[in-house]
Amino acid sequence: MTEEAILQGCLKNNPIAQKALYDRFSAKMLAVCYRYGHNREDAEDMLQEGFIKVFAQMHTFQNRGAFEGWVRRIMIHTCINNLKKNKRFNESVDLIHATSIQVKEETIPSIIQAKQVMECIRLLPIGYRTVLNLYAIEGFTHREIGDMLDIEESTSRSQYTRAKAMLEDILIKKKILQKPKAPLLIALGGQ
Repeated sequence: MTEEAILQGCLKNNPIAQKALYDRFSAKMLAVCYRYGHNREDAEDMLQEGFIKVFAQMHTFQNRGAFEGWVRRIMIHTCINNLKKNKRFNESVDLIHATSIQVKEETIPSIIQAKQVMECIRLLPIGYRTVLNLYAIEGFTHREIGDMLDIEESTSRSQYTRAKAMLEDILIKKKILQKPKAPLLIALGGQ
């Protein structure tokens, strides 16, 4: 089924089209949700809630940009709202989790290392994990992150800086990273 056929079917509440859409995007969107969830069950709950919103808001998609990007944005906002609703964001000063990082070189060691890094990111407090994910993985600005999380832009910047430093310490302690000549902070991007 083509993406256009899926979209048209979903607009008509066709269950076959809805299943096709879910099958096409659920794995990628679960990875997005897992970045924000405390565990897999949280991520699965966020995923289900996100897809309910996708189906309910399908009529608002205007074919500007990729449909997958539109779905991803709904998932991210669903996750952030879930964290705020459950006050998980405020439980900790730290933030970040991502399940996938773009690996330039598809070698077994680089894939294993990327997975190890992702697991270390999961060790960060939820606050750091969230800001790191939104900024470094999703590409939001600190101003956008501040608006999403109801925090100051400067708070987002400082959380991001602290998250990178904490992640670097974790990676060094777990011997995934040797003490770098240049700070990891540069490798993950600037403020």
